[in-house]
Amino acid sequence: MGSRIWNFALGHIPTRDKIERNRFLRPVAHRILHPALWRFTRRSVPRGVALGVVSGILFPFVHAPVAALAALPVRANVPVAVATTLLHNPLTSVPIYFSAYHIGLWVLRLDRTVPGRPIASNVAAHVDWLHTLVAQVGPATIVGLAVLSAVLAIIGYVVAGLVWRVRIGRKWRKRSIERNFAIAFD
Repeated sequence: MGSRIWNFALGHIPTRDKIERNRFLRPVAHRILHPALWRFTRRSVPRGVALGVVSGILFPFVHAPVAALAALPVRANVPVAVATTLLHNPLTSVPIYFSAYHIGLWVLRLDRTVPGRPIASNVAAHVDWLHTLVAQVGPATIVGLAVLSAVLAIIGYVVAGLVWRVRIGRKWRKRSIERNFAIAFD
């Protein structure tokens, strides 16, 4: 079953030639197919992770195209950016929105007594769910999503950079040991 899904996915991924021949993408194909956008480097991978997290959280339904298009001007790795958008999936949607709502409440202080007339002062007086949604839940969730995406993007950028450094450090140590071993026994 897994191999069939994998083969199906590989069969539907556009190749470089298909992108070059596509009449809609032909005017920008040179920019989309620039090799720097597809190489895994120490700078482009963390950029792709951060960009994918932001677009995955802020744009829940069109996150992959947004991440791919936004990767062009910032020279982020396109496959990493698109893959990282999968952070926001049906399993993680509820925790993301729940956390965003509570973060937004905390940032906007909608649940505290505010001197003067607070933003959501009439929410308790009205039973209308639409008023509650517009006055309290909507702004709190939007602000929470922005804060959450920014914080997770920074964390993702730092973690991707650290993982990259550790991975490269291990490769260099392995080469050094192999070189020293070869020199010792020559």
